Amino acid sequence: MHAWLCETPTGVDALIWKELPTPAPKAGEVLLEIKAASLNFPDLLIVQNKYQMKPPLPFVPGSEYAGIVQAVGDGVAHLKVGQHVACLSGTGGFATHTIAPSALCMPLPSAFPFVDAAAFIMIYATSHHALVDRAQLKAGETVLVLGAAGGVGTSAIQIAKALGARVIAAASTQEKCDLCSSIGADATINYTTENLRDAVKALTDGKGPDVIYDPVGGDFSEPAFRSIAWRGRYLVVGFASGPIPSLPLNLALLKGASIVGVFWGEFAKREPKNNTAMMMELAQWYGQGKIKPVIDSTMPMADLKAAFAHMGSRGVKGKLVMVN
Repeated sequence: MHAWLCETPTGVDALIWKELPTPAPKAGEVLLEIKAASLNFPDLLIVQNKYQMKPPLPFVPGSEYAGIVQAVGDGVAHLKVGQHVACLSGTGGFATHTIAPSALCMPLPSAFPFVDAAAFIMIYATSHHALVDRAQLKAGETVLVLGAAGGVGTSAIQIAKALGARVIAAASTQEKCDLCSSIGADATINYTTENLRDAVKALTDGKGPDVIYDPVGGDFSEPAFRSIAWRGRYLVVGFASGPIPSLPLNLALLKGASIVGVFWGEFAKREPKNNTAMMMELAQWYGQGKIKPVIDSTMPMADLKAAFAHMGSRGVKGKLVMVN
C-alpha cells in the first residue's frame, strides 16, 4: 500500500508519499481499500500540529474516506468483505488502504458513489446537528449561512431548505453566490462587494435572521450577530478564516439571543443513539435527492499537496475529493 505519511507535523510540505506494509485488522477493525477521501479543514490543521487531536507520530492524515472492506477483524459482525462503506475516523484516509474502527464505518447502499460518500459524513452531520438539534430550526424561519459556498456551508443550505426554512447565503465572490443559488439559497450576499449588515437588514425587512450558521469566524461574526433577530440562535460552527472572534455579550442580552456551540464529534461520542438516528435520516434524505454533496473537483491521491494548495487559495466550492 501507499500512504501520505506525516512524520513531522510542520505542514503540508513535510508529507511524504510512501510505500508501507499493508496491515491486518485487529479485533473490532476492518481493512479498507480506499476509493475516495475528501479534504476537510481539520486535515490541514492536523499536519500543522494546530488541531485539538494530536495523533502519535508518524500518522497518515485524511479524516474522511470511502472504500471497500478487504478484511475484517475478530468480533466484526455487521460488516463483510466486499462491502462498501464510508468512514470518518480522524486519520488514515490519504492512502490506498487503511485500518478503520468498524464501529465508525457507515454501510453504503450500492447506488451511493464513493466520491459523494467520502464527502458526506462530516459536513452533513455537522449541519444537521447544528440546525436541527442545536438551533431547533423551524419551517418558515430565516437562516443566514456564512461561508456558504464551502463544504459545511453548502450542506447547511440544503438541510435548511429540506426543513422548510428561507436561506440567505453569504460568500466572497459572485461565482460562489451563484453556486449557492443553484442549490437552493433564496437570496445571496457577496460580502466582498456588499456591506453584510445592510444587506441582511434589507433582505429581512429589518427583522434579522432567526438562525446564523457561522463556520468562518473572523471579521464577519460581529456584524452578523448584530443583525440577528429577536430570540435568534447564533451557531458557532468553526473558525475557517483563522481568528476566533470576541462577541460583545451585551448583544445577546439586547436581542434575547443565544450563542450556541456546535461540536458534532463530541455529540456523536456522548449521544451515539441520537447520532445513529441522525445519520440514518441523512442517508434517507440523500436517497430522496434532498441533499447531495457539492464536489468542486476530484484529484488523484498522489496529488494531495496540490489539492491542499487549491483549498488554501479559498477558491474551492463545496468539497475537494482525492481518488485512487
